[in-house]
Amino acid sequence: MARGGGQNWSSGNPDYRPEEQATGEKMVKETQYYDILGVKPSASPEEIKKAYRKLALKYHPDKNPDEGEKFKLISQAYEVLSDPKKRDIYDQGGEQAIKEGGSGSPSFSSPMDIFDMFFGGGGRMARERRGKNVVHQLSVTLEDLYNGVTKKLALQKNVICEKCEGVGGKKGSVEKCPVCKGRGMQIHIQQIGPGMVQQIQTVCIECKGQGERINPKDRCESCSGAKVIREKKIIEVHVEKGMKDGQKILFHGEGDQEPELEPGDVIIVLDQKDHSVFQRRGHDLIMKMKIQLSEALCGFKKMIKTLDDRVLIITSKSVPSSPEAFRLS
Repeated sequence: MARGGGQNWSSGNPDYRPEEQATGEKMVKETQYYDILGVKPSASPEEIKKAYRKLALKYHPDKNPDEGEKFKLISQAYEVLSDPKKRDIYDQGGEQAIKEGGSGSPSFSSPMDIFDMFFGGGGRMARERRGKNVVHQLSVTLEDLYNGVTKKLALQKNVICEKCEGVGGKKGSVEKCPVCKGRGMQIHIQQIGPGMVQQIQTVCIECKGQGERINPKDRCESCSGAKVIREKKIIEVHVEKGMKDGQKILFHGEGDQEPELEPGDVIIVLDQKDHSVFQRRGHDLIMKMKIQLSEALCGFKKMIKTLDDRVLIITSKSVPSSPEAFRLS
């Protein structure tokens, strides 16, 4: 029997289940990692991926140099919650269970490795052979994904300085950093307990990780010794019909340039805006329609405008006993 005050109707997937039929909230020991990503403990893997994608792009050190600790926490939360086994351990025992799951100490991956693997840039070894990837989020509508669209996007990227040809200064002025011996990293030994020491590797403060230094008076006037300069680039992004929220579009070799390294890539990540009428589920479009009690009892005829401006008509003559689903093609 139809319920008074309106009835929910769905168009699209016949297996659609209204949100009000969902089960109760998932019970977990603690919610810190979920809170960091801004999702509920019952969040699906796709919801966790989407949350990480948005936060990682927002708080990446290249965009927010002062948010390094927040970026690290976001990466740790995603590393745990994206792994079914680690997530199960965390749900049952919290962060302490994760720390005790290995050798008694947390074994988190590098935040940059997690970021690069997520956005298709490989890990640390790939970064050592190639310049940085430029990752940019492109906002698109559901209509854009349904019909396809071409958008122009302005990006900033590093290019080799033409004046010094990527040397950073006058020829012969570059010398190996005496502090880190050209490694770009410094090793510090820290005692963490009786008979226990920890080896910490940090970026060399003297050369800022370059492994070399240039006398200020000999530095290139164009790039100030950085070897690269920032340049604006306009690219055309072709969003094909049927692409999905979170899908990546790759522009090979169009990313940051660094001396003696292969240029990185430009990676465009599609970010779909919420639609006022339709929700996407796989290849289907789902919509809810509220009808009056009289329409539920006597039947109705409704027109639906699609994302490509077609008009579809749905009709119902029978009296439904529960929410009814229509599949239209």
